[in-house]
Amino acid sequence: MHHHGPWTVADVLALPEDRSVRYELLGESLVMSPAPGLRHQRASYRLHVALDAAAQAADAPVEVLEAINVTLPSGLVVPDIVVADAGATAEDTVSIDAEAVQLIVELVSPGNRTMDRKLKPLLYAEAGIPHFWRLEFDPAPRLIISELDHGRYTEKTIALPGTVTHVDEPFPMKLDPAGITRQ
Repeated sequence: MHHHGPWTVADVLALPEDRSVRYELLGESLVMSPAPGLRHQRASYRLHVALDAAAQAADAPVEVLEAINVTLPSGLVVPDIVVADAGATAEDTVSIDAEAVQLIVELVSPGNRTMDRKLKPLLYAEAGIPHFWRLEFDPAPRLIISELDHGRYTEKTIALPGTVTHVDEPFPMKLDPAGITRQ
């Protein structure tokens, strides 16, 4: 890969598709991450299915997507799960604008702990995304549910394994992290 100068969103979106690597742009820096492992993929799929079922039951005008490009004011990210306004996904584009995103979910893997716990939530809050969830696997699965409050995320609920947690936003649903992460 030959590139001179700072990276732009257009530069990153022009890269060839490669399912073994995720390309993200943080500021003007290109960040590459390996494709997620089986535990991560399994949990992402199950959480996607649960979110999609809850959105449909609530007749919410959204679409639930996995690993889609989201354009932020400060770059381009590929969250694990995105809940976006249905109108923003009507056309076959390669990126969704942050303004159309209602919820982002990050699943924390060994190689991306700092990004998912510290840097990305700051960028999502800066972009005004109202809801941010973070699924932690270790030492036991738990889902940290946060909402945007005065430009920062505030933890509202921590869903623990073996307990059904009721969530109201961005639409009502019930979940247990143990069911999402089971093998």
